[in-house]
Parts: sequence; C-alpha cells; structure tokens
Amino acid sequence: MKTWRHVLPSLAAIAAATAAPLAAHAVELSRKPFGQTPDGQAVEAITLTNAKGVSATVISYGATLQALVAPDRAGKTADIVLGYKDAGEYVKAANYFGGSVGRFANRIGKGRFTLDAKTYQLALNNNGVAALHGGVKGFDKVVWTVRDAKAGPTASVTFEHVSPDGEEGYPGTLTATATYALDENNQLTITYGATTDKPTIVNITNHALFNVAGEGASEGAMGNVLTLPADGYSPVDGELIPTGVTTPVAGTVFDFRKATAVGDRIRDASDAQIVAGRGYDHNYVLTGKSGGALRLGARLADPKSGRVLEILTDQPGIQFYAGNFIDGTTVGKSGKIYRQGDGIALEPQHFPDAPNKPQFAPVRLDPGQTYKNQMIFRLTTQK
Repeated sequence: MKTWRHVLPSLAAIAAATAAPLAAHAVELSRKPFGQTPDGQAVEAITLTNAKGVSATVISYGATLQALVAPDRAGKTADIVLGYKDAGEYVKAANYFGGSVGRFANRIGKGRFTLDAKTYQLALNNNGVAALHGGVKGFDKVVWTVRDAKAGPTASVTFEHVSPDGEEGYPGTLTATATYALDENNQLTITYGATTDKPTIVNITNHALFNVAGEGASEGAMGNVLTLPADGYSPVDGELIPTGVTTPVAGTVFDFRKATAVGDRIRDASDAQIVAGRGYDHNYVLTGKSGGALRLGARLADPKSGRVLEILTDQPGIQFYAGNFIDGTTVGKSGKIYRQGDGIALEPQHFPDAPNKPQFAPVRLDPGQTYKNQMIFRLTTQK
C-alpha cells in the first residue's frame, strides 16, 4: 500500500499572512468527562467550536464523532449525526454510530484472508458469515489515548490506539491515529493514519450516520437528497460480500449521479440488490484518481433546512448505507427512538473484501509504510 501525501500551506504561513483575523476567530476547544466503560476506563469528550455556529464533539471511546452541529439557511443549528449522550450507551448499543472502525472496516468474506501464503481467520461477527468492522472488539470499542489537543485557527485533537499483534486475528502490531480538525471555513477534516511492525491489512474509516434535517427529526433521513459521483457500484451476494465485479449505475436505482432523495427508490424490490441489502448497503466506485488530491465523494442536502454536507475523500470507494438495520430498539442522545432510515452512512474506504479480491485496490501495509485515509466534511447551506 502506498503512502499518500498532500501539499498544504503551513499554519505558520497562514498565521503570518492573516494574524489579526485568525486571532479574532480562533476555533475553541473544550474538554469534559463523558462517563466511563464498564471496566472503569474514563472516557473524555473534546468539543471543537468555530465562530460560525459549527461544532464537532469527539469522544475517546472509539475515537467517535459524537456530535456535529451545523446551522441551516436561517442560522438555526442542529446536530446532524446519530449518537448517544454518554459512554455507557455506546458500550451497550454497539452499532458503530460515529466510530472509527478498523483494523479493517466493512466486511471480509468468511472472515478469512491470506497474506504471504499464511491464512488468517477472523471472528465471524456479522451473522456468522463474515468479519465486520474489525471484529468483536474493533477500534470503535476501545478507549483511544488523547495524544494532542489544541485550539487555534484550526483546532484539532489527535487520538492513538496501539493494536497488538494478533488482536482480533490480525497480524502485526498496528499503531493507529485519528485526527479531527475544525477550521473557520466550516470544514471538519478527519485523518486516519497507521504503521505496522509486520505485514498486515488496513482499512480504517468513520462510521458516522448523518441526517442533515437534524438528528432525531421526525421525518427521518429518507428525504435527504444525495449525490454520488460514481459511475459504478459493487454488487453483493446473499452474505453482502462484493462479488468482485463493478456494475454501471446507469439505468438502475443505484444511480445518484444526479441529486436524488435517498428514499425515492429504496423500496424498489424489482432490483435484487436492493432486496439483498434491505435497501442501500453497497460500495460505490468513485470517479477520479484515488490516493491523491481530495475529490468530492458525496453530497447530502436537506431541501427544508438548506443544510448541505459535502464529503471530500482520497479513497477509491465510499460505502453508502441507508440505516436499513436500525431497528427502533435504541434511544438517541435527544431522547428519540432511532428507526430504520433515520441515518445515512457515507464511509470513504477501500473496497469491502479487498484482501480476497485481487482486482480491487490493495490494502496491504508493510513495515516502513504509512497508511492514510483523509476525509473532509464540508458544511454549507443552499437556498
């Protein structure tokens, strides 16, 4: 796996050029307790807040995006991600809301892969047929260490988790980092990084479930209007594992190249792939070159409030999951019951089951290399 680098202006250069405005509009950072895990580990919440009404709260349990507050066209703010109000609820209802998922996000068929002629067996924590999101205790279910937290023109917090060799069946000691950074342009940047001491596989992403109408909105998220710049998607088998082919979206219910409400075609049972996933739960093959400059991966808009979320990514794919398996058994942070279709995940990633599909982009990481996945959640409004 190659290392991706982006050339960005230094904060020092920006500060020197615009010292007074930056000093007046520094993004604030606050920290507070967020409860503890059943085994007594303290969990912390770090909130980044800019002067334009945007804030992001990240908790050390799972390096999880617990809240993302954004204004609508009239300036009224709302939290647009699903989540819970304390650490105990995240442990109890382990459904990945906002979590940093890894060591390998998404599914690996039969929970098995081969690396350098050795076969590794992972836990079958997805209906007994696949490994999902890193295993029984993936990265979203551990308390990460806060390595750095700072306010400024761009406020940020960096978490670290060291996954020992053999954890959840994966080879190599993996040192993973997750950095959340908020600026005054209403952009929340998430950067995942990882290094290893022996060959392994890596695919880390964020599993936020969005509703730009507002978390807990009575109408759910099916009225959110989605644009996906992808000409193809990955069809799946009965176990939701990609078959290995790429199918054109043209002429299908999977075509979101033009803005379309998520719920418009989600119950179209004439498409066997919709039936298999109980709706959308598929990898989209993004247009443009991966591993280089960030490009648009998805756009989500709420016509009623005017809120718009754009996701920029350097990854080859994005998993679109329409909350099909949210079953009404959990209560969210605002006291509302979460139901099917109440949130939409758009996860920049390498493709599911990539270790077993040589035609997919490689996910191998060797000693001396650095894994990177960077995404930007850009918040705007429309009329």
